[in-house]
Amino acid sequence: DTSNNIDNDIKFLAKSEIRLKILSELDKHPDNVRGLVKKTSIAYSSVSSNIGKLENHNYITKIENKYHINPMTQVYFKTLMDFKNSVELVNTYDAFWNKHNLNQLSITSVKRITDLKNSELIETTPIDIYKTHNTIKNQIMDSKNVRAIFPYLHPEYPNLIEGVLKNDGSVELIVPKSIFKELLFRVNNEVRRKAIRDKKLRVYSFEKDLNLYLTICDENMSLGLFKNDGSFDQNRVLVSNDKQSYNWAEELFNHVKKQVKK
Repeated sequence: DTSNNIDNDIKFLAKSEIRLKILSELDKHPDNVRGLVKKTSIAYSSVSSNIGKLENHNYITKIENKYHINPMTQVYFKTLMDFKNSVELVNTYDAFWNKHNLNQLSITSVKRITDLKNSELIETTPIDIYKTHNTIKNQIMDSKNVRAIFPYLHPEYPNLIEGVLKNDGSVELIVPKSIFKELLFRVNNEVRRKAIRDKKLRVYSFEKDLNLYLTICDENMSLGLFKNDGSFDQNRVLVSNDKQSYNWAEELFNHVKKQVKK
């Protein structure tokens, strides 16, 4: 049965760290046993033994004294490493992901969760209870282009938006229908009208509940989540200025934007 064969293949590869290290090197480029020993710092006998097992199971092929990873093995290996990296990322930031509502993340966001590997978890402390808010506030204040999903209305948001618009920046927001009008009317009337006319301000009203907090400020992104009890976790936010994280956030923003009723 095909599914059993695939299960056996993945189990065979996954249960040996040595085999994974060998495949990691061969995935980059073909090599011989001595080259693999040098690159992995694994004993010659262990490399040789596992190379033999991989070759016997048709995961690798020897061509002109060098071992090449087979195409199907590359698929298994990539799947395994993506899963391994995802688990490591979630475990590293367990307090951020665990017992939080992830329902509004897109399928692509979940699949590409490892794109957030260079993110930093910002947490409030007893002596700095506004640390998460001030981190995001500073990102917005220093930015020319802001895209955000605001699930609630913080008293400082209208002034922050106004500040970006006054500096000839652009703002694109997704907010719940319940705060749509209040947010808009708290922004200076003249500034708001000019920005809308110049297409520098776009605000989308979201009909359902928003269980997600997201900002994309120039090259920076930040992500906040709701707890399973429905309350927003103001004590933790994931931030990054890494390109992969930025692209991850952009995909998620566009995913939620597509759900807005025109």
